Amino acid sequence: MSDKTLFQKICDKEIPATLVHEDELCVAFRDISPQAPQHLLIIPRKAIPRIDRADETDAALLAHLLLTAAKVARDEGFAESGYRLVINNGPDGGETVPHLHVHLLGGRQLQWPPG
Repeated sequence: MSDKTLFQKICDKEIPATLVHEDELCVAFRDISPQAPQHLLIIPRKAIPRIDRADETDAALLAHLLLTAAKVARDEGFAESGYRLVINNGPDGGETVPHLHVHLLGGRQLQWPPG
């Protein structure tokens, strides 16, 4: 029995995903249940359950996730019109997979408050 999260399995290519970016620290892929015309997930290869479980040693990785999100938005052609980055933390925050990930949403006017 595997203790890997769904996202770890995607990183390890045990489960298929539509990857748009991959490097030594993270992968980015299209969400299978998009909430906007552009909805991608940027996930670290390191298994961090959620943002409040990250620590100072993860600072460079966290910065890399945000910079990768910006790069993916540019590469996918919606950076200029704008986008939203979301990190859910815990059940009340909307977390459904216990693996830190950044939602990249764009392609339409996003409303505020979000939810």
